[in-house]
Amino acid sequence: MFDTLINDAQTFLRALSRDNTRDWFHAHKAEYDNKLRDPAKALLDTMSPRLKSLTGFDVTPKLFRAHRDVRFSKDKTPYTTHLHMMWAVEAGARQNPVVFFGINLTEVTVGTGMMEFSKDVLMDWRKMVDLDGDHMAGRIRSVTDKGYTLWEPKLKRVPPPFDKDHPYADLLRQKGLVATGQPEMSGDLVERLDGAFADLWPLSDMLIGVAETPTL
Repeated sequence: MFDTLINDAQTFLRALSRDNTRDWFHAHKAEYDNKLRDPAKALLDTMSPRLKSLTGFDVTPKLFRAHRDVRFSKDKTPYTTHLHMMWAVEAGARQNPVVFFGINLTEVTVGTGMMEFSKDVLMDWRKMVDLDGDHMAGRIRSVTDKGYTLWEPKLKRVPPPFDKDHPYADLLRQKGLVATGQPEMSGDLVERLDGAFADLWPLSDMLIGVAETPTL
């Protein structure tokens, strides 16, 4: 069922990018439903029990809608040019990580993490980086060594009270932590996602530990 999802999605999205209008989308709505939306929903459902087995937690799937929120954007094109799926890992922590899979015009992306730490989790993240940065950096390396990349830190400077020359300054400058990559997705898509999510899981498992830990 998923053999053609990536190709079908990219073909549709490229055509949409050339005529990103409501008239075009409505004229091709049946194609979107049959070739993108319905297979994506089926993939979300297929991967959910597999992710539960991997993580040990229930997951909540989500398919992001095609419509863009243009209220505060200079770009008024009405539709996104990507197909984005996400599973929230219901770990019961103060903040829970997500796992995601996206298809855009030219590539596919898988990733995991917390987009932005809540205030209390951010405080504990910084304290744990300061106290046990070696361990946390090691867990992150177990993911980045497999070809995944952390999003760049949002802060330009190390926040106080930490020294600007802290050995883990880059981690202290993070306000969230997300790793993404573009692994090979040819062949059985479900098996490929199984492998990618297993490679990424140590990062979000570490973040759950941070979010489960009360303020130090």
